Amino acid sequence: GLRPAHYREIFASFPPIDWFEIIGENFIDAPAQVDANLERIVAQYPVVIHCVSLSIGGPQPLDFDFLKKIKNLARKIKAPWISDHLCWGQVPGSHLHDLLPLPFTHETLAYAAERARIVQDYLELPFALENLSSYASFHADAMNEWDFYAGVVDKGGISMMLDVNNIYVSSRNQGFAPADYYRKLPLDKVIQIHLAGHADYGTYCLDTHDRHVCDAVWQIYADVYAETGPVSTLLEWDDRFISFDATWQEALRAKQFQLALQ
Repeated sequence: GLRPAHYREIFASFPPIDWFEIIGENFIDAPAQVDANLERIVAQYPVVIHCVSLSIGGPQPLDFDFLKKIKNLARKIKAPWISDHLCWGQVPGSHLHDLLPLPFTHETLAYAAERARIVQDYLELPFALENLSSYASFHADAMNEWDFYAGVVDKGGISMMLDVNNIYVSSRNQGFAPADYYRKLPLDKVIQIHLAGHADYGTYCLDTHDRHVCDAVWQIYADVYAETGPVSTLLEWDDRFISFDATWQEALRAKQFQLALQ
């Protein structure tokens, strides 16, 4: 993930990174210097857009002003696909600035899938939704999370942005086996994989993106990658930053698992 904390190191040598992911909201309506920094990156690397505020399952109408800005950004940087989260985070008149879980009902599945289909049609690029780290569930749930996720992807005709750390965090918090989740997914729909670190508090885990990927998450990654084949893989590190080189070395661990599966 492209983060300003690493700009100085990146711009000093332009290391041979495969690609970067940006948070789309940070680069729309942005100051000139932000645009200039992005242009320097795009001149050297492929860049993918990941968003955090679409609120695909929220009650408010889709924000086509926002989508137009993201679409223009994608065209400008030639992004190959765009992703967001299978969640909600807004209600009319209020932005909660969080990725909140949806009830796993047939009605919500159909609603989110249709909105995702509309978004992909509008963007004119592959659109993917990411699974959340979950900390609560709803009494109204009519299915498990993996069936809900797979259903939205299938009915919406979209792709999966599969976060394997989120699978692990949710498994710890909700009490299921990680393999029960990813073995029930249509892994041929995965367009990108996220890796990240989390905080483990014993009785629960918190998705913090501020530490190294744990062994259990690497194992999930190995199992998933064995089924997906060569899918783009990205490390998220969003707080308590370490050096760019150390972050890069953590991301490169994914190649060890990839090579072992060849």
